[in-house]
Parts: sequence; structure tokens; C-alpha cells
Amino acid sequence: METRSRREQILDTAAVLFARRGFHGVSVSDIGAACGVSGPALYKHFPSKDSVLAEMLVSISERLLADGGRRAAEATDPVGALRALIDFHVDFALAHPALIVVQDRDWSSLPDDAREIVRTLQRSYVDLWAAQCREADPSLGPAQARARAHAVFGLINSTPHSAVLPPAEMAALLRGMADGALGLAPGA
Repeated sequence: METRSRREQILDTAAVLFARRGFHGVSVSDIGAACGVSGPALYKHFPSKDSVLAEMLVSISERLLADGGRRAAEATDPVGALRALIDFHVDFALAHPALIVVQDRDWSSLPDDAREIVRTLQRSYVDLWAAQCREADPSLGPAQARARAHAVFGLINSTPHSAVLPPAEMAALLRGMADGALGLAPGA
């Protein structure tokens, strides 16, 4: 059984609370109570509520880029790399809907330095997808490839609002739709 650190527990709990009530609708005391500690005890782990949000969104952006890059690199061809990226992102979105909501809704609450780090990491993640799109379809220009990547992210990241099917069925639906959005032939 995997043991999560107190920091990870705080981040996971805060993500759920921020997703439900918004960053400004949650206090340090609310996070502490949900974690079973006093609000001030959180200051042993994070200097502020802003730093909780910053670490949450920076660390998940780092993970998306690192894990996505690894999966694409392990593929034997560009279509396989795109499918690996789709699988990874679908699995992530279905497992972490709160993080998607927080990223979308509370972006403006990020401290400026963290916002710039997240923005840079996200651009790199888009570029990773766009590079695979262009390898799979050399007729695409850079802007077209990035637009396809963003469209697929919009589709997959809609899951906090659209995942009304059982998880396996929703994952299959999203994978098929992402394949279509990227112009991948079914089963190819």
C-alpha cells in the first residue's frame, strides 16, 4: 500500500475543496479540518494558502510534461506516441477531475511567479503533442498542430463536467473522440 505524505494529503484535499468551492471560498482552517489537523498546523507544510495552490498546479504541470514525454519517447512511431499521450491524458483527467477544475477556474489566483512556471510547462506539454501531430501528419504547420493539441485537451479536460458514463466507457469514448480530433485512423 502506498503511503502518502502529509503534504500530498494536504494538496489532494485542497484540490477537492478548491474544486467544490473555489480558491477564495476555502480557508486554511477548512483545509486543516478536512485533513484532520488545525488550520495553523498547515503552516508547518506550506507558508500560505497561495503556496498550496502554486505547488498543486506547478507539480501537476511538471508531472504531465515528464510522464507525457516519457510515454511519447517509449512509442515506436508518431501515431503510437499520440495514442500513448491520449491514453495518459484520459487516465489523468478521469482520475483527477478536481485538479482540472482548479486549473481552469483558479488560474488567476496563482501567484505571478507560479503562473509563469505553469504557463511555461503547459506550453512545453502542448509542444510535445504538436511535435507528435506533425510527425504523424507532416502536412500540418506548427499552428495547426498546436490547435489540434489544444482541441484535444479541451475535449479530454471536459470530463469534470461530462463524465456521466462509467469510467471505462468514458475512457473509451474520449480515446475514440481524441483519435478523431487528431485525424488518426481507427485502430491504426
